[in-house]
Amino acid sequence: MSTDLDAQPAAAAGTFALGGVLPVHRLGFGAMHLTGPGIWGPPKDPDEAVRVLRRVVELGVNFIDTADSYGPFVSEHMIRAALHPYPEHLVIATKAGMTRPGPGIFRPVGRPEYLRQQAELSLRHLEVDRIDLYQLHRIDPRVPLVDQVGELVLLQQEGKIRHIGLSQVTVEQLRRAREIATIVSVQNLYNLADRSDEDVLDYAERENIAFIPWYPIATGELAGPESPLAAMSAHRGATPAQLALAWLLRRSPVMLPIPGTSSVAHAEENVAAARVTLTDSEFEELAALA
Repeated sequence: MSTDLDAQPAAAAGTFALGGVLPVHRLGFGAMHLTGPGIWGPPKDPDEAVRVLRRVVELGVNFIDTADSYGPFVSEHMIRAALHPYPEHLVIATKAGMTRPGPGIFRPVGRPEYLRQQAELSLRHLEVDRIDLYQLHRIDPRVPLVDQVGELVLLQQEGKIRHIGLSQVTVEQLRRAREIATIVSVQNLYNLADRSDEDVLDYAERENIAFIPWYPIATGELAGPESPLAAMSAHRGATPAQLALAWLLRRSPVMLPIPGTSSVAHAEENVAAARVTLTDSEFEELAALA
């Protein structure tokens, strides 16, 4: 007899409530790769991109992360084309604060008027009345932090965004931002092979702030044919990517991985990681690899 977890395996990852009030399954989807090379222009196969988005939602993913700079705006357009009108309980997060002069180039811009302009455009492109989670993509060192985060607070007070998050910040920057606004999430580089922001994760866990690791699958040499990760993969019947995601989910209850892909098959593989449960010894063995 099939169960809800069979039909929607993402639910097996458990849930986290953003801001204590907005529950999402802890295995989400990152929509950066639904664009062309260099995160620029439309995807090579727009129809497959639509299928990916619809499939991950079918599998129980109810948290999708994007940014206005992906394309730019291409990712947001793909999400709207594939999923609007949006399913109940689907949370869409987007980001602002990066300009795109060309393929592969991202430059931070945190002027308040620019952040407001981008928020208005994202509302239009996603076709929503309010953005569930709006994240400052990068802190612009040329603009006072109070002006950047303060503008997001004004947008929140106007009802245009619900929650505020940050991306690629230090613990000190996160503390300073929390003096200006209620910060419900932080999105930093973190994976099994690169744990340089361990202090940010530990702080987020203490404060019950969602930690969204970007580039969550970075197995690299750890997935080589002679590596311990490959050996465990063969033993468990799980792919190296699934083990890497399972490790993240086990690492912290505030962890919210968002693996992205432009392939339905790869998306199905990633979501299936929610059902991989590591033993204590497996968790420690994987942790020791890096």
